[in-house]
Amino acid sequence: MRKALRIIFRIIVCLVIIAALCLGLMTAAEYRPKDRETLVSSSRTSSLPKASQSIRILSWNTGYGALGDNADFFMDGGKGVITADTPRVLTNIGGIVEFIKSEDPDLILLQEVDLSSKRSSYINQTQVYRDNFPDHMSSFAYNYRALYVPYPLPTLGKVESGLQTLSRFGFHEAERISLPCPFSWPVSTVNLKRCLLVTRIPVSGTEKELVVINLHLEAYDSGEGKTEQTRILVRFMQEEYNKGNYVIAGGDFNQLFSNIDASAYPVLENRWQPGLIDASAFSPSFSLLMDSASPTCRSLDQPYSGAERDGFQYYLIDGFIVSDNVTVASVETRDLDFVCSDHNPVIMTVSLN
Repeated sequence: MRKALRIIFRIIVCLVIIAALCLGLMTAAEYRPKDRETLVSSSRTSSLPKASQSIRILSWNTGYGALGDNADFFMDGGKGVITADTPRVLTNIGGIVEFIKSEDPDLILLQEVDLSSKRSSYINQTQVYRDNFPDHMSSFAYNYRALYVPYPLPTLGKVESGLQTLSRFGFHEAERISLPCPFSWPVSTVNLKRCLLVTRIPVSGTEKELVVINLHLEAYDSGEGKTEQTRILVRFMQEEYNKGNYVIAGGDFNQLFSNIDASAYPVLENRWQPGLIDASAFSPSFSLLMDSASPTCRSLDQPYSGAERDGFQYYLIDGFIVSDNVTVASVETRDLDFVCSDHNPVIMTVSLN
């Protein structure tokens, strides 16, 4: 009995040491971005937007090329962790590229773009998008960077992912602005470090800039993260507007705008639910825009392909916020039946006053 107890004790001590070493390694390797980081500084200004010129902007959470209609995901009530093999990832990315090319937008705001991640076969998606849109300048900001995510089983492993903005117009600066992380140690060591990817585009014939903000706000917190991140977004957009700039934010807000009617998408039990952005938090100088004709996202509690469509929770969480010196001609969610991603793309056409 004593010998057995000694063996059990030694096993427990070894496991504790291994766990402590793993925690120490994850802590040492934790991604710690600065509050503000310049990503691109370029004098290229060969193509600039003009006042009254029509500008098409596409925003799309690409689901890191692995959340197509075959996928479910453990964080959303499903079972999947690694949800696509290499051929399926390539098929999803190819479908995304094909659709974007067919729409020919001037500005492309992409979220959940993987750089080197186990979950998407380590394919450098940022390079794929750069190669397919060679007439666009590109900037990328990390939203998620972890040497190894040790849960669940099989583990997520290495993750490098973030936001990518591609612009047909020349921009003189792209900047990463950190948003607060609502998670404490040790969860924070392997969790997302969200940000705003801000692109500054000079407007031809003026001293003004078109300030484009690409974002993907908090999803799986208890609410305080979304609130604080939204507060920072409100303040930043107002500061830029006060400078006389044109300001547009687009992306996956993981929240519904309070001024949008989402009654067509009733709340179902035991599904992830988004937060709510109070439109009154923004000054009257801003409009919060979503297209409620089609959902922008579907639940990942089960694969979409072959399932009954009324068994899913649908969401309106992707859209745009624009300043009142920008005239909006249209905002439209394109219903692609979630084949390549669990989100649908949203396209907005605007002109600068």
